[in-house]
Amino acid sequence: MDGVTWWRSPAWATVGRAAFLAFLVVTIHHNSARLDDPGGQWAVTVAAALCAAVLTVPQLRLSAAPLLVSAATACWGWLLDLLLAVVLFDLAVARRTRTAVLCAALALAGNLAGVRAASVWVGQRWVSTLTVLLFGLVVGLWQGNRRRLVHTLAGQVEQLRVEARLREDAARAAERTRIAAEMHDVLAHRLSLIALHAGVLATRGGGLPGPVADRLALLRTASVEALTDLREVLGALHDPGAAPAGAPAVRDLRALVEDAREAGQQVELTVTGRAPDAPTTHRLAAYRIVQEALTNARKHAAGAPVEVRVDYRPPTTLVHVANPAGAAGPAAVDSGYGLVGLRERVTALGGHLDAGPAGTGSWRLSARLPHPAPKDGPA
Repeated sequence: MDGVTWWRSPAWATVGRAAFLAFLVVTIHHNSARLDDPGGQWAVTVAAALCAAVLTVPQLRLSAAPLLVSAATACWGWLLDLLLAVVLFDLAVARRTRTAVLCAALALAGNLAGVRAASVWVGQRWVSTLTVLLFGLVVGLWQGNRRRLVHTLAGQVEQLRVEARLREDAARAAERTRIAAEMHDVLAHRLSLIALHAGVLATRGGGLPGPVADRLALLRTASVEALTDLREVLGALHDPGAAPAGAPAVRDLRALVEDAREAGQQVELTVTGRAPDAPTTHRLAAYRIVQEALTNARKHAAGAPVEVRVDYRPPTTLVHVANPAGAAGPAAVDSGYGLVGLRERVTALGGHLDAGPAGTGSWRLSARLPHPAPKDGPA
């Protein structure tokens, strides 16, 4: 039922309210037997049934019901005080406390001239009547405040959920932009090398056969055009404030680890294989994974040793970073969207990222990046 418990649905709430009002009408009918007047007893019952019917209709609870129930209570006093308490409850829930108090005052004042046998002001009946009315008013105020609080909290939870989704989408988009910008640097560098060497061969290959020279010229032209197209498509993804890079933005992991050690971190680095054995995109991803892991370790496990293992050997680049529990750093509050961006990057490369606790309070971050399948060369 759209996430709403069946007994809390509006239809069942109406049925429950109608059953409760019917019970009050039966109670009023039995209490009216004290009037020693059969005609008066049925008149009270009919008036109570009419008031209950009006109170059952949601559109009349705050308009016609207060007037009708107040007039009936003024006539038959304590016999109808239960229905007047329901009216006070509805008005209090709707934050119409002044109207509720006014209805109660008019009903009690009008009862001074009502039926003597049902008068509130005979003996100590006024005590029980005021207690019932006050109970309905107080419960209505509590219920109204509770409903408004629940509604406000539900709105805030929904707003936080939407904001979290938007931040996560923004983190993914930012990581995609960063990947595209890095690919621009890498491909631009390689295309520039191809164009340069093709141009050198074309200018110095005077003794080459005609078809080979033509192919070299075509290769140089195609690489220059591809480089131009690449810059037009992806050049806008660079940070406007950043200087253009003419070489691939691949940094050495060892330099990153040395910077962390100089900042006071205990880092043990193990590198297997040669970095050039892995694609440039995988080396960039490995650098970003280690960078994010070291940053998180500084924030959430200050002083704890960090173990970093990177394996560049084909067919898969493996990255594993682990650290035991430590003291939270001064900037331990983190949005957590760095991992979202890393997962987006690793997924784009066809890999898998795993981050989470590893037992005894430790934390690990590992990634598996499969290398592209080698393509067969021309026969």
